[in-house]
This record gives sequence, C-alpha cells and structure tokens, in this order.
Amino acid sequence: MTMQLKTILFLLFLFIGLKQLLAQDFRPSPFPDRIVLTWNGDPRYTQAVSWRTNSQIQKGIAQITIAPDSPHLEESAKSYSSKTEVLHHEGDSAVYHTVTFEGLEPGSLYAYRVGAENHWSEWFHFKTASLEPEEFTFIYFGDAQNDLKSRWSRVIRQAYSSMSDAAFMLHAGDLINRTHADSEWGEWNHAGGFIHAMIPSIPTPGNHEYDRDDQGKLELDVHWRKQFNLPLNGPKGFEETVYYTDYGNARIISLNSQEIVLNDSSRTQQYKWLEKVLQENKQTWTVITFHHPIYSSSSGRDNREFREAFQPLFEAYGVDLILQGHDHTYGRGHNLSTGVSGKPVQGKGPVYVVSVSGPKMYELTPNKWMDRAASETQLYQFITIKDRKLTYRAHTATGQLYDGFYIEKDEEGNNSFIDEAEKAIDERTALPPRKVKEKTPKELEEYEKVYPKKH
Repeated sequence: MTMQLKTILFLLFLFIGLKQLLAQDFRPSPFPDRIVLTWNGDPRYTQAVSWRTNSQIQKGIAQITIAPDSPHLEESAKSYSSKTEVLHHEGDSAVYHTVTFEGLEPGSLYAYRVGAENHWSEWFHFKTASLEPEEFTFIYFGDAQNDLKSRWSRVIRQAYSSMSDAAFMLHAGDLINRTHADSEWGEWNHAGGFIHAMIPSIPTPGNHEYDRDDQGKLELDVHWRKQFNLPLNGPKGFEETVYYTDYGNARIISLNSQEIVLNDSSRTQQYKWLEKVLQENKQTWTVITFHHPIYSSSSGRDNREFREAFQPLFEAYGVDLILQGHDHTYGRGHNLSTGVSGKPVQGKGPVYVVSVSGPKMYELTPNKWMDRAASETQLYQFITIKDRKLTYRAHTATGQLYDGFYIEKDEEGNNSFIDEAEKAIDERTALPPRKVKEKTPKELEEYEKVYPKKH
C-alpha cells in the first residue's frame, strides 16, 4: 500500500468518524422512545400506541388507567403486553413495540405509560372520542421532510401550543426526506416529542417514504409499519397506507398516491376500493388525504392521470375536503368543476388544499387555479367540524392567520362555501431573491401577471 493511499484512507476514516461524532445519536436504549399514538380501530373504544427500545427489552408493557387527580396511577392501571418486531438496519438493531388498548370508555381522559421493569416512559394523557359526535378539531400538516429537528419542530410545537386538545394530527406524506433513514425518523420523533404520544397521528405516505428494491418494485420505508399501527381496512397489498378512520361524524380516508401515480394496477385497485368505501359511507363529512395533488400548486408539475381518474369519483360522492402535500407551496381552490370564483358556491365538489409545513420551498405554478396561494411560507392548518359546519383555518409558523373558509351542509348534502381569506394577512406570493436572480425580465413580468407585487 502506497503512502498516498494510506493518507487517503486515513482521511476517509477521519471524515466518517467526525461525521458520526457531529450527528445526533438516535440509537435506541432500554428506555422507550419514538412513542406514537395512532388508531387501528374505533377511536371511541380503542387506542393504539407504538414505541421503540434496544434489544435489551424483548417484551414491553403498556399500562393504562382512567386519568386520576391522584399521583398513584399504578394502583388502578391495567397492563398490556406488547407485540414486538425487530428492525435490523444500518448496522443497528431496534425493537418496535405495539399495543392496542381495547374496551375503553368513550369521551374519557386516560393516562398511560410504556416500558418494562425499571425502564419506563413518563405518564401521558389522551382522550377517547365521544360516544355521539361532538365538535372536534384536527391539525393538518403538509410535507415536513427536511431539517426536521431544526426547522419543522417549531411548526408542530406552535400548532400544539395553539390547539393542545386537537383530536388528531394528519400528515400528508413526506414526513422524512430519505427513505429508510433512521436518523431522519429520529428527528421527526424528536421534533414532535411528547405531542406524538398525546395526540394520535393519521399519516399517509409520500414519495420520500418509498424506494425501489432490486427488482424495481416500489418499497415502503422499513420504519412505516413498525412505528405506525394503522387500520387494516384497505385493499390487500396496501396495508396501513390505504385505509379509513371514522371520527365523530367524519370519515378520514388515506390513499397511497405514490402507488397511484406510478402503477396502473395500483391506481385501479385503489379506485375500486375507494368507490366502495364512499358508497358505504354514512358519515356527514368526508375528508381524503394523499400526497400528490390533483391540481398542482408548484411550477412544472401535473398529475393528470390521477386527476382524470379520481376527480369524478370525488365529485360523484360529495367528498368535502382534499388535503395534499408534495408541492412545497400553498394552494386552496374550491370545486374546480364549477370554476374558481372566490365567491359563495353551492354544490358537492371538494375543496382542494395543498400545504407545506417544513422548510423546503418551491415556486408557485403559473397555471393558477387557487383562490389563495403562498410561497416561502411554513404553515399548519386547523379543521373544526361541528354538526353540519366545517371550519378551516391555515396559520403561518408564527401563528398568524393566513387563510380561512367554512362550509355548511344542508340536509340533502349540498354544501355552501364561504371564503374568509379577507380576515387573514396579505398573500405571500412574491419570489424570493434567489429566484428573482434566476429569471429573465420577461419571465419576471409573466410571473407578476399571475401573482402581482403587493405595494
């Protein structure tokens, strides 16, 4: 071995060592971490929880009790043994534990903890759904994806500080950036922290939750099904990515749009399943989430085959709200089959929303379909459902109101849509300096015809 080669190898090992030293250590320990609430059953009577430990803990325990005012929680707690799965990945091994609490009382506050022997989490609270539908609010996040610990954390924490009693959080795909990257899932869980352990999540996968195997077949991130314990009511082959959950008087449906846009067979399977689910739906409100937008809000994107196949189905069955991600901009438009007017509209078509909660930003589309748009803005959304009224509010990372509307539904299922964006701050559609430098004067002129400068 030459001296030059020895020097190169030494520098390489030094670089790898420094990189590992500078990276945050997200390796598992005997103590539970990555504690996440989800549902795989009726939210009135069940609650699922997942967590992670190292291989020292082969069998975990979850304890639960009706939350008392007394500090003596263990005395009334019921214990559940966890189901476990081992994940061997990137040279490390972790044990993922799951428990489904069953036979719970509707509308009740519970305390629970997870662990084993001398390695326990803190006690957390969650509340079951009411027996009869009552008013509730959920939080919707577009792509988190990048800089999860440093830049997405403030968004989920701001949302929680403003709506700590949210019924659940909906994540519209691309929760992380690199498929199978354990450190990124470590950052996602770090950013949400105890919030994930107290407010259930309803996630749908995005393109960054997928890779391709050696045969070129789409492969879901190895962490997904281990840390999310989701309903198994979807079509075969799409377990825990295509599913629905009924909460209150709403049906929340997740579609796997990565499979839809890349696979004709998958598109057909999901279409048939969705049509049946919508036909059988008895809920007042229907909300569907998936990652790739039916109408894109960023430049150079279009999911035409997806739109042409599924939009007629959404409208035929009166879907109320479509919540999407992927485009790293904000766009909201109403019932495109009747035109975008920004005025009160009656009909059964959905409101389409695209949003982003993380720091990665794209340029707005020149083909503006939106009544309200935003660029370079991190957002979170509150959706409140009470009887026959749905209220929507989008907020910036600092909590400012950015968009708003409400929908009222009559006894025949027809919606009246009222735009309330005038109550919010000014639209943020200006190009950032880095984008301005990239454009010719003509391109800037064309952009500003669609998105005029605010003076």
